[in-house]
Amino acid sequence: GRGAPLWGPARGDEYERRYSRAFPPQLRARLRDAARGMFVFGYDSYMEHAFPRDELDPLHCRGRGPDRRDPSNLNINDVLGNYSLTLIDALDTLAVMGNSSEFQKAVKLVIDTVSFDKDSTVQVFEATIRVLGSLLSAHIIITDSKQPFGDMSIKDYDNELLHLAHDLAVRLLPAFENTKTGIPYPRVNLKKGVPADSHNETCTAGAGSLLVEFGILSRLLGDSTFEWVARRAVKALWSLRSNNTGLLGNVVNIQTGHWVGKQSGLGAGSDSFYEYLLKSYILFGEKEDLEMFNDAYRNIQNHLRRGREACNEGEGDPPLYVNVNMYTGQLMNTWIDSLQAFFPGLQVLIGDVEDAICLHAFYYAIWKRYGALPERYNWQLQAPDVPFYPLRPELVESTYLLYQATKNPFYLHVGMDILQSLEKYTKAKCGYATLHHVVEKTKEDRMESFFLSETCKYLYLLFDEENPVHKSGNKFMFTTEGHVVSVDGRFRNSLWEDILPGEEDGAEKAKPTELKAANFSSNCNRVPDERRYLLPLKSNYMRQIDQMVGLI
Repeated sequence: GRGAPLWGPARGDEYERRYSRAFPPQLRARLRDAARGMFVFGYDSYMEHAFPRDELDPLHCRGRGPDRRDPSNLNINDVLGNYSLTLIDALDTLAVMGNSSEFQKAVKLVIDTVSFDKDSTVQVFEATIRVLGSLLSAHIIITDSKQPFGDMSIKDYDNELLHLAHDLAVRLLPAFENTKTGIPYPRVNLKKGVPADSHNETCTAGAGSLLVEFGILSRLLGDSTFEWVARRAVKALWSLRSNNTGLLGNVVNIQTGHWVGKQSGLGAGSDSFYEYLLKSYILFGEKEDLEMFNDAYRNIQNHLRRGREACNEGEGDPPLYVNVNMYTGQLMNTWIDSLQAFFPGLQVLIGDVEDAICLHAFYYAIWKRYGALPERYNWQLQAPDVPFYPLRPELVESTYLLYQATKNPFYLHVGMDILQSLEKYTKAKCGYATLHHVVEKTKEDRMESFFLSETCKYLYLLFDEENPVHKSGNKFMFTTEGHVVSVDGRFRNSLWEDILPGEEDGAEKAKPTELKAANFSSNCNRVPDERRYLLPLKSNYMRQIDQMVGLI
């Protein structure tokens, strides 16, 4: 039935009928348990069939490590370092779900079995966010005197995870040497340093999103080296932005500072660079991080955003962020990638909730159409350009953060949709599998570690209102790999008044409360009260988005 009533006012409330009903607590508890069950099935399958190898093959029920026969298989080798990746990446999810016995068992296993003295060439960025970040997060949880997640302490713990993190970071440091710009090499061999045949090209996100983990490590150890090299890379990239648009490209030559990839967007290659400018500020309170972020955000709004000005009023297309040429701001292509779905969550953190609602609705419409997010979606052709879905968390993450900001039950319905699609299309014999093609629903034999560290965690937290993350009075922030870190006074003491180039003496620390003041007034777009219990987005705009992605 594609008859006339589809367009008439008669359909005006089917969105409200579907989404704005109250969400019964029993249903919510059931979904929370389902999200935990999803994690447990993936985690237990990994432990049974794959550990100590890096990843689980969920179709063949076996483990996999780096592809030693084909070093050029970067898709695998960048991430798999022969260090029980999935176990490490899942540590803090166990804590967030309150499973202290399994958390303690897993931590002991990591301490007893994991070593980074391996002949593995890994991507600096992946090793940092998946491994270093998780070790630091688990260390902070173990040593937290308040123990918000239940008893996660480890008997006779002697900072072993911090030492492991330190050891890994030292092995990553050679990437920052012999680069004329200070922007690091993308890959490093954990035993031998930067490989002789290394490329001089790296992506903005890979080089510029190391500051949160390296900064936490520096501040826990009292050794400024790590934060200093990560910060130098950020500043080097920042100094290369276009003086016309203020935008950065996506691929740069680390020796010459020449932009090899001139695409400026919010997806792969750029995404977490912006995220970490803001998150570094939230964690460390360095004013310059917030100033860079505000500047970047303004340029993104000016050059990347298309569509009507307001999310929830007026005429015109729904807002969308596109890929443009960094120098001219001209459209470069008509696709968006699934990583960009993280951006509404970042907008929530700065208080731009209205705009976040609209962008999230666009990704959710794509999800409804396929039961997953294709890696790249062409908004002009209304079809996937790259059709696989590797169980990515970005849409769930934004859904969770928008729910926390609005408490609108709409987002619980979205989470239920996502959970049901994952169960229906990605569940495999042991674990959950990458979708090879979102239209045909064929599977690939891979369960990325971020499925356990992020996708399951954000789904669980969405439905677990009573979680210590929300209730303990501690403030928490998530890294770009979904690792939870407490926003803690210890991280606000700088280690180097004297050594950072270009710092005035005693540069003031911004207090966390200054975040709002330093941002511009448009960020205070509160959701009007009368809409707080209805749909976050008026149903005529929802229908418009559904049409735009070919759902109706």
